[in-house]
Amino acid sequence: MANIVITYHSGYHHTEAVALEVAKGAEAAGANVIVHNVENPVDRLWNDLAAADAIIFGCPTYMGSVSAGFKKFMEETVKIWTAQEWSGKLAAGFTNSGSLSGDKFNTLTDLSAFAAQHGMLWAGTGLLPDSKNEQGENINRLGSWLGLMTRSENAPADQTPPQDDRAAARAFGARIASLAQRWSSGKLAAAA
Repeated sequence: MANIVITYHSGYHHTEAVALEVAKGAEAAGANVIVHNVENPVDRLWNDLAAADAIIFGCPTYMGSVSAGFKKFMEETVKIWTAQEWSGKLAAGFTNSGSLSGDKFNTLTDLSAFAAQHGMLWAGTGLLPDSKNEQGENINRLGSWLGLMTRSENAPADQTPPQDDRAAARAFGARIASLAQRWSSGKLAAAA
């Protein structure tokens, strides 16, 4: 069973809602998933990240980039980066904003560059744009391959992001779980 840690920052709980949907998808695909809000860093967070096969980063897009709360977390990883403790781990990312674009691609680029600096291997969505799942939900309606993009309107987090984006988040979580399982199995086979 692959161990996945989802680390996120959420200003108004919308990105948190996405993180929880990603976790549902990964768990349904058989992964062991731990979700951490980086605003509340505890020692357990760092221990969980060290033991993870895959780390999924998530944050809102504010002013065309990662949120300040997530940027603070990124900067707190300098000792991990210096030692390259995450090198070889699988990485993925997601972002949410109030507009269809909102320069979310830039946020995903920031997250993937952060993962690359740590020596991690980045996984994209693997989702075709505007594809339908079994329930007829439109997944990847924003057409992103680098990472998951979702959109929230000015409403409470239990109402938005919409169901299509939540379905995309679950599909994304399932994909990362599948890749993490393959990756961790390969590492075990190589070590034997």
